[in-house]
Amino acid sequence: MSYSWMKLPLISAVVLFVAGCQSSEKYYWGHYEDLIYVSYAEPGKIPVEVQAQTMEDDLHKAEAAGKPVPPGFHAQLGYLYSKMGRADAARAEFESEKRQFPESTVLMDRMLANLSKR
Repeated sequence: MSYSWMKLPLISAVVLFVAGCQSSEKYYWGHYEDLIYVSYAEPGKIPVEVQAQTMEDDLHKAEAAGKPVPPGFHAQLGYLYSKMGRADAARAEFESEKRQFPESTVLMDRMLANLSKR
């Protein structure tokens, strides 16, 4: 009697396990999560200009890797630009966030309206 048919479930389980272990991250995160954490946990620890430059570098890396940045990335970069007095760059990032994540439209419209008041 052949037991090869009994091996099929084991082989299938191994294949599924290995396939599940492969990295399939949809977004390029870069330093985004770390910067968000530091900005809330230890405000002022990393200068706004350094945060913006780091995010710009990550944006270039994401483009080179052919991956989108995660939700909130463009909004945060726009916020940093607004703190630096770069309203045009902030506006462009808020618009990018709206295009990439339409569910952010209400918040981004508020951010854009606040830019206009300055």
